[in-house]
Amino acid sequence: MQSYTIGQAARLLGVSPDTARRWADAGKVATHRDESGRRLIDGRDLAAFSVEVAQNGSGEEDISYTSARNAFPGIVTAVKLGDVAAQVEIQAGPHRLVSLLTREAVEELGLEVGMQATARVKSTNVHIDRT
Repeated sequence: MQSYTIGQAARLLGVSPDTARRWADAGKVATHRDESGRRLIDGRDLAAFSVEVAQNGSGEEDISYTSARNAFPGIVTAVKLGDVAAQVEIQAGPHRLVSLLTREAVEELGLEVGMQATARVKSTNVHIDRT
C-alpha cells in the first residue's frame, strides 16, 4: 500500500502542509514513521480522511478564486468492478470525481483505494463560477 508524506497529503487534500501537520498532530489522521523518521500516512487512511474532509469542509478560510483546470490530482477513494465496466471515485481536494471506465482499464492501471491518481476532464462546455 502506498503511503504519503505530510506535504503530499496536504496537496491531495487541497490544504496547506501546516494544516495537514496540525491534523496529524491532533490525531485526526493516523501517521507512522519510515526508516528515516519522516511521518507518513497510509493511502487507505488518507482516502477515508479525504472523504471526511470534503464532507465537513477543510477548515481553511482561504477560498480560491480561480478557474478549475482540467486535471484533478487526487486520491482514489473507491473502486467498484463489474463484469465489463468499473466505477472509480477520486477525491481531489474538495472535489469528488466519478469516472466510468472499463474493468480492463482499471486492472491495467492497477487502480486501488489509497493510491494517487489524476482525473482528466474533457468538455466542450466550461462553466466558471466565482464565489
